[in-house]
Amino acid sequence: MALNVVTVLLALPVVAWTGYLAALALLSREVAAPRTGGPARLRFDVIVPAHDEQLGIAATVKSLVGVEYPAELRRIIVVADNCADATAERAAEAGASVLLRADPSKRGKGYALAFAFERSLAEGFADAVVVVDADTTVTPNLLRAFEARFAAGASAVQAEYGVANRNASWRTRLMHIGFTLFHDVRSRARERLGVSTGLRGNGMAFATPLLREVPHEAFSLVEDVEYGIRLGLAGHRVHYAGEARVFGQMAASEQASRSQRRRWEGGRGALARRHAGKLIAAGVSRPSLVLVDLAADLLVPPLTYVAFATAAGVAAAAGWMLFGGGAWWALVPWCASFVGFGIYVARGVWLAKVGPRAIVDLMWAPVYMVWKVALALRPRSTRASTKGGGLPGKVQGGAPADEEEWVRTAREGEER
Repeated sequence: MALNVVTVLLALPVVAWTGYLAALALLSREVAAPRTGGPARLRFDVIVPAHDEQLGIAATVKSLVGVEYPAELRRIIVVADNCADATAERAAEAGASVLLRADPSKRGKGYALAFAFERSLAEGFADAVVVVDADTTVTPNLLRAFEARFAAGASAVQAEYGVANRNASWRTRLMHIGFTLFHDVRSRARERLGVSTGLRGNGMAFATPLLREVPHEAFSLVEDVEYGIRLGLAGHRVHYAGEARVFGQMAASEQASRSQRRRWEGGRGALARRHAGKLIAAGVSRPSLVLVDLAADLLVPPLTYVAFATAAGVAAAAGWMLFGGGAWWALVPWCASFVGFGIYVARGVWLAKVGPRAIVDLMWAPVYMVWKVALALRPRSTRASTKGGGLPGKVQGGAPADEEEWVRTAREGEER
């Protein structure tokens, strides 16, 4: 009896995670975009933070130049941050204005953005600023979609963030499905609920009054998530413009993916430990569904770990019932978790529009899951990232342990 109760208790957090994800999947019907019409009025500064991006920065600038929006109402500004290559020259040749920044003691995307935002606000040209990563292409409707949201009352907006090189390898095809789950399924549902869709770091836009009210003082490994939390605590939510898309290059090789995964997941984990409790307390006391949902989003582990916990729990509970005399009711919450997880993944596969190929791609999921779990279990001393990067708990270049260092992930075709 006692072991059956323990089995159920162990299932409770997994039931909470998968129940939350399944609810988002069921709520993820597309939200109609605000109507657009008439001449464009808002002025935009499109900020591209870049560190040693000479190989791809021109393509990104050219994609932004091709956006369907009056040229006199937008500026494309590349921040060449602590660069040791020809990023600035390539960006200028492609048609961007360039800001040079050199500060070895404060390295990272967060510092580059704070620098660019401060300059934009001081010059007073823009009504809103947009952030696009240096390895990105965008859909032509990007600024029109943002303008429609700002005209409807939004102060922060996030476009859909997808994978540009989705067919580079089985790993990037899985990442395409994962990005659809995390960036589209969740954002659609959260937009319908009227909570914050969160910031994804690429394809986000802010009204300039918001940046004056809540300065971009976010310098962690996941500065986008950190700033989204700061906005929520200040009473603002991020709106979703799913009809506009940005496509970033993802690492296709195991080595580059390993570095990227550590930074993203290590950064989110640090923020969860620091902010989840505070968000829940503030959400209950105000009360604010926006803050409670931001906490819930932080507390759900990466999908691979949810899948691993669900599969291991179902196998253990079923084995105990069949061969050890366990009670059937101890298996029920684990089966419920399995169903909830399946609903969430199925919705992501549908929205990813991968067709029958998804069956083959998902067959790689157990391999990816084992790789991720093994990576997480490695001793911290062997998990240092390369090229000047860092993880929470490791001080590099004099920066605080939880601050970001520029770590340029090798792109497809240049990985070793």
